Amino acid sequence: MEQNYNFTKIESKWQKYWEEKDLFKKTEDENKEKFYLLEMFPYPSGKLHMGHVRNYSIGDVVSRYLTMRGKNVLHPMGWDSFGLPAENAAIKNQTHPEVWTWANIAEMRQQLKTLGLSYDWDREVATAHPGYYKWMQWIFIQFYKKGLAYKKKKAVNWCPSCQTVLANEQVVEGCCERCGTAVGKKELEQWYLKITDYADRLLADLDTLEGWPNKVKLMQKNWIGKSIGGEVDFDIVGFDKKMTIFTTRPDTLYGVTYMVLAPEHPYVKELVAGTEYEAKVEEFLDKLQYLSDIDRTATTLEKEGLFIGRYAVNPVNGKEVPIYIANYVLMDYGTGAIMAVPAHDQRDFDFAVKYGLDIIPVVDTKDPEIDINNLKAAFVAEGTMINSGKFTGMNNKEAIEAIMDDLERQGIGKKAINFRLRDWLISRQRYWGTPIPMIYCEKCGWVPEKEENLPVLLPKDVEFTGKGESPLVTSKTFRQTVCPCCGGPAEREIDTMDTFLDSSWYFLRYTDARNTEEIWDKEKAKYWMPVDQYIGGVEHAILHLLYARFFNKFLYDLGWSPSPEPFTNLLTQGMVLKDGSKMSKSKGNVVSPEEIIKKYGADTARLFILFAAPPEKELEWSDAGVEGSYRFLNRVYRLIFDLTNTIQNAPDTWKVESADDKELNYVLNTTIKKVTEDMGNRFNFNTAISAIMVLVNEMYRYKGLEVQNAGLLKYAATCLVLLLAPFTPHICEEMWQHLGHEESIYLAQWPEVDEKATVKDEVEIVVQVNGKVKEKIMVANGLSKEDFQAAVLANDVVQTLLEGKNVIKMIPIPGKLFNIVVK
Repeated sequence: MEQNYNFTKIESKWQKYWEEKDLFKKTEDENKEKFYLLEMFPYPSGKLHMGHVRNYSIGDVVSRYLTMRGKNVLHPMGWDSFGLPAENAAIKNQTHPEVWTWANIAEMRQQLKTLGLSYDWDREVATAHPGYYKWMQWIFIQFYKKGLAYKKKKAVNWCPSCQTVLANEQVVEGCCERCGTAVGKKELEQWYLKITDYADRLLADLDTLEGWPNKVKLMQKNWIGKSIGGEVDFDIVGFDKKMTIFTTRPDTLYGVTYMVLAPEHPYVKELVAGTEYEAKVEEFLDKLQYLSDIDRTATTLEKEGLFIGRYAVNPVNGKEVPIYIANYVLMDYGTGAIMAVPAHDQRDFDFAVKYGLDIIPVVDTKDPEIDINNLKAAFVAEGTMINSGKFTGMNNKEAIEAIMDDLERQGIGKKAINFRLRDWLISRQRYWGTPIPMIYCEKCGWVPEKEENLPVLLPKDVEFTGKGESPLVTSKTFRQTVCPCCGGPAEREIDTMDTFLDSSWYFLRYTDARNTEEIWDKEKAKYWMPVDQYIGGVEHAILHLLYARFFNKFLYDLGWSPSPEPFTNLLTQGMVLKDGSKMSKSKGNVVSPEEIIKKYGADTARLFILFAAPPEKELEWSDAGVEGSYRFLNRVYRLIFDLTNTIQNAPDTWKVESADDKELNYVLNTTIKKVTEDMGNRFNFNTAISAIMVLVNEMYRYKGLEVQNAGLLKYAATCLVLLLAPFTPHICEEMWQHLGHEESIYLAQWPEVDEKATVKDEVEIVVQVNGKVKEKIMVANGLSKEDFQAAVLANDVVQTLLEGKNVIKMIPIPGKLFNIVVK
């Protein structure tokens, strides 16, 4: 150990040692308690950012700590490596996406190793590797066999620049989130997964996830959006088909004054064909081309509609009401048609006022501030039914059930459950993704590729122009094939899968990542699953986490996943900010991890990012904070180096002999206790590091004494290095070796707290007179109230304070303060 802290040399030395010893490789061990720790794997963009550093440092601290606690910790890493950026880079640089991707993976893998992260690299996966996407295709075929994968024609969000379908979440303010081009609509045959078949289970099982943040569970609950109500049929005048709506409020049926169809509803074109409204409807549809579904349902959107010249018949009172199409009604939600009750829904009220439609209240709340005969706004329908035929006078909550029962008896309605969640559109018109393993034959229709022929490989003979359809169309070898069923000529599907599929099961593949015969060994998955701790950004709260739960449940039903839920505990870490904003190139506030590591070392970068804020909170970058972390590590390094002569021949057994010994032993054990609690129970790394800093200060104080207990000091130094090791592994390995240990500190045991040492013999208490602090004195700890009072009153200082005073009342609080009320 050199006298000066040469982090470059130290970190390079120990990274090489860990790799040569294969120290982080893990296998199943039934004699050890397992712990599966996982951070969300990154997209290989080529450079780590500070968000990555924070995410992976959090995971690494937990992994190292639990390993030192004796657990068998699985801590893998991989790459979510399919996606549009690689394709865009291929167009820009005239190179193949895989060249860009594998080069980025190599660079980022080295960056992760430079941080000293304890990953089992033997389990590394990359979703763009044929050995991985073979099993992605296998899973898709299982979905298809179970009737959960299907193809249908639908109007989808279409980016004309990227030439691909976009999910609603990928459309931001009407534009493609990747390139900023205005998004339109396009009718395409698309593949879907029936996630809606799992909606009830996905919702119900949220209650089992006690280790998840409530905000994440609420976001998923709202996204699934379960509504209990009924479906009601409305006849359409002069049309032989019925208009079915879903409502959670059948008690308001008598207040319906108009109906609205989604403009894309298949009835619309039939209803206006050959009429004066046909051209107007086409014009209205054209206007909606550049509005995403999210924009159309936004509360800020101006509601626009068009009467289509047709009327529906209200089944409860026989009244004819006009049918409109409107921009705020979506084909994908419910039945694509709604009944409008302007008196009790503000959106319907605004629309009715705008287009001069009737407003009929059907519930009286008895609120004196609401004039139901002259409404200025919609009001909540809670109270007594009015204007509601035979149901008038009934409580509206009772009427909900009664009206629905009446409709069911007449055969014009039924109780129903509706979900906001829609089936998952997974087709993408891209090259760099998993090929959908389906084949179309004129004779047999759509059939899956034979499983023994997987993977269906991406062809290399493609052109990347950024124009037209998927680059797969340009391949001369890919599309034409033979039907797996009849052997006749057939064509492969040229769409690839949404990359969210690839990341929906990778955590299971890690349990047996090199298996080429089956997706994984079930016994290995049974040993490791579920993931005990999952760590990632809250931005993945809905899509990734919901899709992963869906995939896991499907694989659980097939017998491939051993647990119904994939992630027992979830930590969503906060963003790293600079100058109050998220780091971004456009704002010029990006801090490069590489530059920080080069200037201060990986241990300093890790320490700062773990010390600056609790993991779940946003972290404000501070150059001064980084400097402070670097100075602290130098201080610890010097302390261990300076103690060499004192402790090198010290005995391993020792006794607490002096008051200074007692104080050091107290600080040491309270630190062990504090760090253990913060690491194991709460992940409060910042307060754990603070406690270690207190210990370092105390050790410097003790080191400066004339008389020292070498055995105690040696033990304190040993514990200090152990406590710091999960946070700053390189410097701690160096100090551990300097203390005479041959084996890596990664394999060392975590220090145990001596509970007796955490209780002081004496405590400082505050003496107050009439509520004002007058003195601080030392008294014995652990006294009863009576003994505590006697000890305080016997103190010379207190006796002096009370001289000539008339004591009215004494308020003793043992171990804290003693208040005396005097005249």
